[in-house]
Amino acid sequence: MTSALSADLARPDRALAVGAHPDDIEFGAGATLAKWAADGCQVSFVICTDGSKGTWDPDADTAELVRTRQLEASRAARALGATGQVVFLGRVDGELENDRSTRVDLVRAIRQLQPDVLLGHDPWQRYRLHPDHRAAGFLVCDGLVAARDPHFFTELDLPHHRPRALLLFEADEANHTETVSDRDLAAKVAALESHRSQFRSTMFIADRPDEQTQRFREEIRSRATDAGGWAEVPLAERFRLMPTDR
Repeated sequence: MTSALSADLARPDRALAVGAHPDDIEFGAGATLAKWAADGCQVSFVICTDGSKGTWDPDADTAELVRTRQLEASRAARALGATGQVVFLGRVDGELENDRSTRVDLVRAIRQLQPDVLLGHDPWQRYRLHPDHRAAGFLVCDGLVAARDPHFFTELDLPHHRPRALLLFEADEANHTETVSDRDLAAKVAALESHRSQFRSTMFIADRPDEQTQRFREEIRSRATDAGGWAEVPLAERFRLMPTDR
């Protein structure tokens, strides 16, 4: 992993985070988004899939799960202090593709919301298993290029827009950190715990909820402490900062 080359972007007026599933954004950038939101940034989400495979119960009502996960995602955005939109692209969980139709939908959101900073998964993370995370990462990179250039997807009849920065979370080779506070980290944890349907399958909070919830919170803090140590600050989140003009 490379050393941090930059830290702490100027607070954007608008930020748009793109995640493969409900809860991915919170895991990857929740404290950073909470920091910016508290300072007046309009934070919006795009969630690519419907979350319909987010359970270990083979008898689950997946239509009900989709509704639940949308409600949880909206609650999580509020817990972070987000005042922008939560956009659901509705692709089937586990079947996300970087295809033209999905790029058009993402470009529409970028051009309408006009973020100064765009955030998403790092699609180049080595040994990544989940196909939706890979696809969502390439979608955000390809969508940025299409959104910034006027001759892509002219059928949208929306002015092109170039974010000034792209931050990739879960970065394979991070080069940028965002310093966060205890308050920001508490908002991240509250947002993640809004996803109650994921307690068993993602956060491993099930049979011993008090003990396991505490373990989960300590895990989130440990990651932020580790990133902070890398950046020589108490708490941080790591990213790959990408230019948007190449």
